[in-house]
Amino acid sequence: MESMQPPEEKLGSFYLGAEYDPAKGARTDKALYYDARDLTTHAVCVGMTGSGKTGLCIGLLEEAVLDRIPVLLIDPKGDMTNMLLQFPDLNAEDFRPWINEDDAERKGKTADEFASATAELWKNGLADWGMGPDRLRKLKESADYTIYTPGSESGVPLSILGSLKAPAGLNFEEHAETVRERISGTVTALLGLAGLDADPVRSREAILLSGIFEHFWKEGHDLDLSSLIMSVQKPPMRQIGVFDIDTFFPEKERFELAISFNTILASPSFQSWLSGDPLDISMLLYTPEGKPRVSICYLAHLSDTERMFFVTLLLENLLTWVRAQSGTSSLRALLYFDEVFGFLPPVAEPSSKRPLLTLLKQARAFGVGCVLVTQNPVDLDYKGLTNTGTWFIGKLQAERDKMRVLEGLKSAIAEAGGSGDIDYDSLISQLGNRVFLMHNVHEDRPVIFQTRWAMSYLSGPMTRPQIQQLMKGRKKNFSKESSPHAHASVPADTEPFSGQRVKDVEPGTSQVSGTQALPTGFSELPPVLDPGMKQVFLRVSVLSDRAEQELARQKGVATRIFETRLVYQPSVLGAASVMFSDRKLQVNEQEDFLMVFQSFTATLSKPDWNAAERLFTNNNHLMNSPESPDNGCITIFASVPEQANNPKKLSEFGNGLADWLYYNSRRKVAFHKELDLFQLPEEDERDFRIRLHQAAREKRDDEIDALEKKFKPRIDKLRDRAEREERELARDEAEHRSRKTRELVGIGETVLGLFLGRKSSRAVSSAIGNRRMTANAREDVEESHESLLNINEEIERCSAEMKESAEEISRQWERLEEGTGTEEIAPRKSDISVNFVALAWLPFWRISYAGNAGESTFIVPAYETGAAKS
Repeated sequence: MESMQPPEEKLGSFYLGAEYDPAKGARTDKALYYDARDLTTHAVCVGMTGSGKTGLCIGLLEEAVLDRIPVLLIDPKGDMTNMLLQFPDLNAEDFRPWINEDDAERKGKTADEFASATAELWKNGLADWGMGPDRLRKLKESADYTIYTPGSESGVPLSILGSLKAPAGLNFEEHAETVRERISGTVTALLGLAGLDADPVRSREAILLSGIFEHFWKEGHDLDLSSLIMSVQKPPMRQIGVFDIDTFFPEKERFELAISFNTILASPSFQSWLSGDPLDISMLLYTPEGKPRVSICYLAHLSDTERMFFVTLLLENLLTWVRAQSGTSSLRALLYFDEVFGFLPPVAEPSSKRPLLTLLKQARAFGVGCVLVTQNPVDLDYKGLTNTGTWFIGKLQAERDKMRVLEGLKSAIAEAGGSGDIDYDSLISQLGNRVFLMHNVHEDRPVIFQTRWAMSYLSGPMTRPQIQQLMKGRKKNFSKESSPHAHASVPADTEPFSGQRVKDVEPGTSQVSGTQALPTGFSELPPVLDPGMKQVFLRVSVLSDRAEQELARQKGVATRIFETRLVYQPSVLGAASVMFSDRKLQVNEQEDFLMVFQSFTATLSKPDWNAAERLFTNNNHLMNSPESPDNGCITIFASVPEQANNPKKLSEFGNGLADWLYYNSRRKVAFHKELDLFQLPEEDERDFRIRLHQAAREKRDDEIDALEKKFKPRIDKLRDRAEREERELARDEAEHRSRKTRELVGIGETVLGLFLGRKSSRAVSSAIGNRRMTANAREDVEESHESLLNINEEIERCSAEMKESAEEISRQWERLEEGTGTEEIAPRKSDISVNFVALAWLPFWRISYAGNAGESTFIVPAYETGAAKS
C-alpha cells in the first residue's frame, strides 16, 4: 500500500484520515477532509474500548490546534493528556520517559530498545500518512498546552472562587433569566458537594442559597465560601416568599447547613480547590498574549461527587462566556468531553445536564462546538443527540451494542430531518480497528474512513506523578486567588508607599502581651484639619483574615500574632476625567484618573505628578469617613504634617495635574486596516487580538465560500460536458463495435462467396462501405476520447486554480500583523477636567507578631489598586 500524499495545509479543513474500502479491507488514496465549520453543529463519537476513539479525537483536536482554535477538554480518565506528548524530532530519548516498561518486558526488550522501536514506529506511521517533523513542530508552536488538576496540585490547580463571583458583563435586570439559571446550577453543585441531593425548586436549602446569590449578584458583589457560610447563618434578606426567614428556615437548621459547608472549607484536602489559576473561561482559552490554549481539565483523581461539582461550575462559566460573544458561523472554540457517561443521561437530572444541553442548543450560534465521546449513545439524552450534526461511529463490542447505536442514530437522524434510507446496520458491521463511519448532516452521504496517525504519542492514561512531571516548570507558587497583596503596593512600617511588598520592622514600643501600644506618630482619632481640606478614605477591600493568611504564607506557620490593627496613612489624591475623541477611529470615551502620591512629604515642596501612582479603581472606592475594622480592633491614624494642612496649597495641585494629564495621558487604539477593525473602549490588547483572529477566520471562510461559489458554475458546466461526452463516447464505442462486427461479417460473406464460385461486385462494394463506416466510427471514438481528456484537463486546471486561490486567501489572513497598527489619541486641554484634589487616607493592616527572628511588624495594604488594561 502506497503512502498518503502530504495533507493539504488548508486552514479550516481538518485532515482526519482516508476513505476506506470495506470490500478490499484497505484504505484508498482519497484523503478525508472535514470542514471546521461543521463542528459548530457539534459532534458525538461512539465506539468500544480499543476501537480507536482516542486516536481519532486527538487527531481531530490536533487539526483544530493547527487552525488556531482554542480547546477546552474535560478528561475524566486521563487519555487526553497525551496531547502534550509531542516530539517533533522523533528521538528515542524523548519517548523513553513515557513508554510502559511492562510492555517492553512482554516484548522481550529493554526499555531503551522499546523506546527506539516506538520512536521508529511513530516516525514510519507519520510518514505513511504524509506527515513529518515540520507539521509536528507547527502543532507544538500553535498553542499553549496546560493540564489543570482541580482539587490537586499535581498539575496546575484551578481555583473555584471565581465561580462564586458575580458574572461579568451580565446586568441582572437585562439578563435575569440567564443569571438565575447560573445560580441554580452553582447552588445544585455546591449542595451536591455537601452531600445534599436537593431539588432546586422545592428544597429549602437550594431556595435559601439561590436567594443569597441573587441578593449579592444583583448588587454586583462577589461571593466566596466564607461569606456564603456567614450569609447562611445571617441571610441578607428578611423574608422568602411571604414568610420571614426564620419561619421559612429556622436559625438552628441554617446553622447545620453552615456547618456542612464549613466542614468542607476547613478540610485540608479542600484547600487546593481554593488556589491556582482562576476558573476564567477566557483565560482557559487564550493566554494573556492572546495565543490559543489547549486546557485539559484532568479529573481522574476526583470522586464522582467532586467531578459533578467541578464539571457543573465549568459548564456554567462556559455558558456565561458563550452568551457574551458575538454571533458567527465560523468555529471560535471547542469543548471536548472525553467520557460523558453520567453527565448527560436520558432520564436523571444531574446538575451538569442543563448547562450541557443549553450549550448544545445555543453555542452553535456563537461558533462554539461541542464534541461528546462515549461508549454508547444510550448514555446520552436524545435531546442532546438531535443537536449533534456529526456522528463518528467505531467498532462495537456486541450485536446488542450495535442495535442500541442504530436505534439512537436513526432516532437522532429522523428528528434532525435526515434521510433514513441508508443501511447503517450493514455499514457498521464492516467497521474494524481505527475504521469509523462518519455521518455528517452537511454532507450528502456517510463515509467509512480510516483514521490518520496521531501526531501526539498515545501512551495511555497518565497518572498524577506523570502529570506532575509534565507540568514541572509551568506551575507557579500559587496562593489563594484573592491574595491581598496581588494588586497593591506595600509600605515599609509607617512610611507610606515605599514600593516594597513587605518589610519586617524592629518593634519600637510594642509589648508582648495585652494590647499593643500605639506606634510613634499615630493616634486613635483622625487629626483635626482645616475645615476647607477635602478628605477621602479608600475603601477597605481586604479583610483582616486575608492579611493574616498572607503573613502565614510569606513567613511560615511558626508565627504568633499579637494584634492586627487597621492603620490609615495620609497621602494626596487627585481625581480627573479626560475625554478622548476621534471620529475616524470611532472613539468617544471618557477615562477617569485617580492619582495618588507614593511619598507624602515629596508633595509638600513641589508636586511632581510623575511621582504619583495611578489607582485603577472607581469613585465607589472613595468614602467620606473611615471604616470600622472587621476584627473589632481600634483604628489608628498617622499624623499629617502641619504644612500639609493647607486647602489653598492642596487646590493648587490641581493645575499641575491638568498639565500632567495633557502631556502624558494618551488613548492607544489598535486597528487593522483591511478588516476595518478598531480596538473598542474597555477592550484590552489581548481581547482585541482574539477578536481580530476570529474576524480574520470569518473573513477567510467568507472569501473561500465566495471563491467556491465563483468556480462552481464553471466546474459544474465542465462536469456536465464531461458527462455528456462520456455518454457520447459510450455511443460511439457501441457504434464502433457494431460496425466492426458488420465489417467482419461482410468480409466473411465475401470470402465464402469466392470459395463457392460466386463473384459479386455488390458484395465487394458492401465490404468497402462497411470498412469506411468502421473507420468513421473509430474516428468518432478517438474524437470523443480526446474531447473528454480535454474537458477533464480543464476541470483539473480550474480545481488547481481554485485551490491555489484558496491557499493564497488562507496565507493572507494568517499574516494579520502586516495590517495591524496602533494610533494614539491625545486630549485637548478643554477635554481635561480636574474633579478634585484631596487628602486621601489609605488603609493598611499592621500585624504585630512573633516569629523565629523575634518580634516584628508586618504591614499589608487593606485596599486594592485594581489592574491596568494591557
